[in-house]
Amino acid sequence: MYKTISDINLPLNPMAMETLTLNNIKKPRLNRIKILVIEDDPETAEVVRILLSMNGYQLIIESESLDILGLLEYTRPDLVIIDYLLPFINGGELCASIKNDNDWKHLPVIIYSAYSRVINSLGNYHCDAFLPKPFDLNELLSLVKTHLFKYEMLSHN
Repeated sequence: MYKTISDINLPLNPMAMETLTLNNIKKPRLNRIKILVIEDDPETAEVVRILLSMNGYQLIIESESLDILGLLEYTRPDLVIIDYLLPFINGGELCASIKNDNDWKHLPVIIYSAYSRVINSLGNYHCDAFLPKPFDLNELLSLVKTHLFKYEMLSHN
């Protein structure tokens, strides 16, 4: 059975979280991979945080970022996940700022949105992947792993 964002009720029971962590998760690396998530909805941000932190990733969650390049410089993430619909700027514009910067253009960016019409404009933003909402949590995790692997390969060449 697949889980989507709409299938999960928050907050999760802390005991259940501990059980999930102990039984299902690999031990995190000492130098954990850092993922920046820009999401203004607290419930969605919490689901993404739980999923990725249970899989050993270090998460930085921001509800908005008009100064994306400054935030990248400060946090130094290995991957960025952005909700397309944010209060002051759309996620595509944030992605375009990243991809147009020489220091960050190879940083993987995943955008997600509940609005299917966003797909038509994604080429303008050069995101690495798009995920329609509600999304399957396994699909998000798979995209994260795939794009982190590609980024690591690119960084070592």
